[in-house]
Amino acid sequence: MKQFKTLLLATVLCITTVGFTQAQSKVAHINTQELIASMPAAKKAQSEIEALGKTYQTDIQASITEYQNTVKQYDAEASTKTAEENQTRMVELQEKQQRIQQFRTDAQKDLAEKEADLFKPIQEAAMKAINEVAKAQGYQYVLDRATLIVADGDDILADVKKQMGI
Repeated sequence: MKQFKTLLLATVLCITTVGFTQAQSKVAHINTQELIASMPAAKKAQSEIEALGKTYQTDIQASITEYQNTVKQYDAEASTKTAEENQTRMVELQEKQQRIQQFRTDAQKDLAEKEADLFKPIQEAAMKAINEVAKAQGYQYVLDRATLIVADGDDILADVKKQMGI
């Protein structure tokens, strides 16, 4: 019976402590995607990305059109050329096709890098503003869908690294 009372008292103290701790934490939430999308700098950056994308698309389309025209020309002239010339032309067409594909890959990579470069300072400004508002209003935690943005709380990164032996 004495152990039961001790266990009951310990349980009540744990529940009270957890409840007290949770009651003191202030939590807020924000949709950072919506925040960033509403920023003028983000709209300008998105316009730049779209313009660059259209430029690349125009260049790719011009290369494809040139390739298709060359294919038509070579097909029309194939009967008048030797087998060696036709083979050389076939290799040339394959090389053109590879260049178009490489250009497309490079363009996608360049667009992704440009987007990252343009949006990094925008995201940093958004995070700074979120932290400032959270601190000013006394929020310890700010949640965003799947991300936890700590405004004023304990950073346990060093403890977790120590636990994992990193």
